[in-house]
Amino acid sequence: MIHLQEVSKQIYDLAASNDPLAPLVNEALDVINEGLDACGEDQVSISFNGGKDCTVLLHLFAGVLGKRRAASEHTSPIPAIYIAVPSPFPVLEEFIQDAAKDYNLDLFYCRPPQEDSIETVVTPAPNAITKGQDYMHPLPGPRGVGKAKGGEGMRQALEMYKAQFPHINGILIGTRRTDPHGDRISSRCPTDEGWPRFDRINPIINWSYADVWSFLRQLKVPYCKLYDEGYTSLGSTYNTFPNPALLMTPAMNPDAPPIPSASSIISPTTALTTVMSNTHATPQPEALSPTDVLSTYISSTHITSHDVANGNNYSAAFTSPPRYQPAYMLKEDHLERAGRGLSIPTVAT
Repeated sequence: MIHLQEVSKQIYDLAASNDPLAPLVNEALDVINEGLDACGEDQVSISFNGGKDCTVLLHLFAGVLGKRRAASEHTSPIPAIYIAVPSPFPVLEEFIQDAAKDYNLDLFYCRPPQEDSIETVVTPAPNAITKGQDYMHPLPGPRGVGKAKGGEGMRQALEMYKAQFPHINGILIGTRRTDPHGDRISSRCPTDEGWPRFDRINPIINWSYADVWSFLRQLKVPYCKLYDEGYTSLGSTYNTFPNPALLMTPAMNPDAPPIPSASSIISPTTALTTVMSNTHATPQPEALSPTDVLSTYISSTHITSHDVANGNNYSAAFTSPPRYQPAYMLKEDHLERAGRGLSIPTVAT
């Protein structure tokens, strides 16, 4: 189990440094403290789904609580809610349970009845992402993001949580500007009309993908190991794949005819998009293996067409399954969700 005071010193030392992350860390700490002051320290929970953003947020929250509790004997668990997506990755849920123990979370595990509508996989176009207003001073004040389709499962989950913990009136959420509809929110947004009443507190709203990984790696914060396997945005096994932008050149069979470069034969984006759009747009009885997706596409589509065009047989060229660089190697922030499959274009509030 981590010690809150140690995490607090680590984070506040970073905030007081000349590190490029310091301004963002200070902003996040201010937002968390303001949310705790407004809602009550014992009345704020954290939404934790094991993703990289929530992991950053949890570490920041632990640091704030460590400083607030330094002069007291307050050691109660940290309130938290985990809303499961359809068919979650087992390794992700293992990480969530480990984090719950390490951070002493009072974790409410919620799997709503209509779980098919919890998750969104739609990514805004890069040119549609705006910085928005100064989120520390929203005008005319905190606001919701408006009505959104497909959020029934999320609404049910929050209703269940409210019924179980009626004293909780604020929830920390790891939303960032580049997330779907992230450009529409401020640091504190009330839930929409018809939803259980919570203040949604968004401390890392202005962080970039690179900022998230800089924080996690610099402070050596444990994260889900799927990110080391090329995943950059985690959701359901139905629609989450390794990011094709991180695909490495497959190992080559030395006895096969020479191939100029892997990139000249296969477009990972085309491979994943084609396979998912044809076979994986909706949940299937059995989740596809990302390795099988690319391997099948390479052998049946790109290699075959290359063979036909050049009169060569490259079917035995690849001797190992596709390999991916870790998530923190992705340099283009707008490709963060390139590994997410096609699905119904809805966003849950």
